[in-house]
Amino acid sequence: MLVRTLTVLVWLAVPAALVRLAFGADAGWAFFACGLLILLGYHARNLGRLLEWLNRPEPDAVPGTTGIWDDAFAFLHRRERRLAQERQRLGRLVVRYGQAGRALPDGVVILDAENRIEWCNEKAERRFGIDGRADTGQPITNLVRQPEFVDYVSTGDYARPLRLRTSRGTGLTLSIQIIPYDDSQKLLLARDITQAERLETMRRDFVANVSHELRTPLTVLAGFLETLRELKLDPDRARHYMGMMTDQASRMQRIIDDLLTLSALESAPEPPRDERIPMRRLLERLRADAEALSAGRHRIVLDAQGDFDLLGVESEIAGSLSNLVTNAIRYTPAGGEIRLLWRASEKGASFAVEDTGIGIEPEHIPRVTERFYRVDRGRSRETGGTGLGLAIVKHALLRHQASLDIESEPGRGSRFTVRFPARRVAAAQPSSGVAA
Repeated sequence: MLVRTLTVLVWLAVPAALVRLAFGADAGWAFFACGLLILLGYHARNLGRLLEWLNRPEPDAVPGTTGIWDDAFAFLHRRERRLAQERQRLGRLVVRYGQAGRALPDGVVILDAENRIEWCNEKAERRFGIDGRADTGQPITNLVRQPEFVDYVSTGDYARPLRLRTSRGTGLTLSIQIIPYDDSQKLLLARDITQAERLETMRRDFVANVSHELRTPLTVLAGFLETLRELKLDPDRARHYMGMMTDQASRMQRIIDDLLTLSALESAPEPPRDERIPMRRLLERLRADAEALSAGRHRIVLDAQGDFDLLGVESEIAGSLSNLVTNAIRYTPAGGEIRLLWRASEKGASFAVEDTGIGIEPEHIPRVTERFYRVDRGRSRETGGTGLGLAIVKHALLRHQASLDIESEPGRGSRFTVRFPARRVAAAQPSSGVAA
């Protein structure tokens, strides 16, 4: 700009000198002064426009002109265009980072140096019960008031995560971890470990139950063996003890067999869909087995409707349905009724076992398919149960995409219903159809 200004002054001095030669010195200086005034006005006008724009810089409103100020304004225009492109790029990055934060499986909260909320994703909102917009700027300890959480945030010792049980809704178990990542900011992560904790509890219960179930017969066997070794018993007493030892050994064998069956079901691939299970034959067998087990103490009724078979592994389905029938007989007092109901169509099939037995309390129903879970431990052992029957039924049915529904009322009976999807149902062959 300086060079161009000097050039203009030179070009202004030349005509001023010519005027001076033609009309005298006063005229020459007057001409030169008028040129300077015009040049100063031009500079003052453009300087004012520049100051006005700098006061309120708008990328698309950079002033334009001609002459020596054109380079300056062109430079500003190019600079603003680069800054606008950079702002757009940063804006896209912010949007992508926000989307990534919202897509994370963990709840994420950004806190400032005073533990005030700067940003959070939707999962953090649900897990802590906060509003990402309305609660921005609020200390998180004012919104999540559980004492252990407040202590964890305020102490500043974040080496280990905090396990926090929430009281919202059905209750969650969260693993809370705070990670300082700047001089004045922290990242709070909240991972839902409810399912993992439930599985860990089930694992501990399973180990404890297996130990307990095997320890009892082992203790009996060890006691009888000690008795037989130390005491001289008459043959009748010895045979009695040997019989009890045989019963306990058989009980351990049943537990081990059921555990192996359960393990095999859990690791086995999905059963094939081209193996047919003739339901008429299976239903008749279930009724005959029920009558044999009942020995006339109950009324057994088979009500089958639907000329369809199932597709899958017959041994698994037969074992599952037989387990339900056996349980109904075991837990129904003499004189009661057991109804076996089969309904099938091209949309799916169901097998239900209804009884007039002792029933199940509502709080036990969600857990009766857990391993070794017993509503009445004493009665279960008296009937020879291992506590794994319904767990085996559940896994065998899941392998066939089937479900088990349980309805029960204490003192009035229970209804166990197995539902099979349409892809596990096929029209019965002429030799195996079920009469409607």
